[in-house]
Amino acid sequence: MSAPFMSLYRCCQRSALLVVSRRSLSSVSPPSSVSPPSSVSPPSSVSPPSSVSPPSSVSPPSSVSPPPLHTRFLLYLTQRFYDVEMLQSWSFLQRWKRVQKRNTYYSYVQKNYGSDIAAAYYILSLKGRFRFVGQSEWFITDRRGKFNGDFLDHKNTPLEEVNMNYTGINYRGLDNLEVQKSLRTLSLRGCPEVNDWFLARLHMFEDSLEELDISHCPRITTGGLAALRNLKGLKRLDVSSLPGISSPGVVIILLEEMLPKCDVTANGYDHTLREES
Repeated sequence: MSAPFMSLYRCCQRSALLVVSRRSLSSVSPPSSVSPPSSVSPPSSVSPPSSVSPPSSVSPPSSVSPPPLHTRFLLYLTQRFYDVEMLQSWSFLQRWKRVQKRNTYYSYVQKNYGSDIAAAYYILSLKGRFRFVGQSEWFITDRRGKFNGDFLDHKNTPLEEVNMNYTGINYRGLDNLEVQKSLRTLSLRGCPEVNDWFLARLHMFEDSLEELDISHCPRITTGGLAALRNLKGLKRLDVSSLPGISSPGVVIILLEEMLPKCDVTANGYDHTLREES
């Protein structure tokens, strides 16, 4: 191909490329302008809630007949049983504390006046009575439990007879009488706190005690009477009307064998021997 023709060919080729490039550029449309966001309409006003209609009147329940009286009483006891039990426990505890306080050992009286005056003061504080050795006068309290101080004039004089019938003496109170080695008579009729432990401590009077009355004491049992075998000097023993004794006929026979020199009095029993089932 000649040089002029080649020049013409290149010129036409360039022109064609230029036209094609222009067409391609014109076919691409420019980006459209972004329209601003439309104005947001304000929220519509919230309509107030509709008025709530009042509830319809409740019809009263039909009348029901009350349960019987005994049923209501049982329900009441069921609901109050715990309170009653606690009240009984509290009452028993308070009573036990009072008994223990009354039977405390009067050490301050013993230090200032001696053991004999301390024993006398303890007996009078429980509304008991006593008599000193060699004296015929009995020292007792009045109906209000008051007593005078005349017994203070008998310092270092031991006690010979003591009557504590229907008083609150217990085994702890025997500490106040422990040194009374001349005590010959001790009466404990109807004392609610005299029990088997009390009888077991009476061995402290084994050399002097001659008469003992433990009748009508509700807490004495057959096992406690066995402790009386230590009182070898007993001449009279009253065990009448002891509700805690089973087979009283057999028990009395055993007492007479343990204390052969003692006159045993046992009234208020059915002395017939019964076969135990």
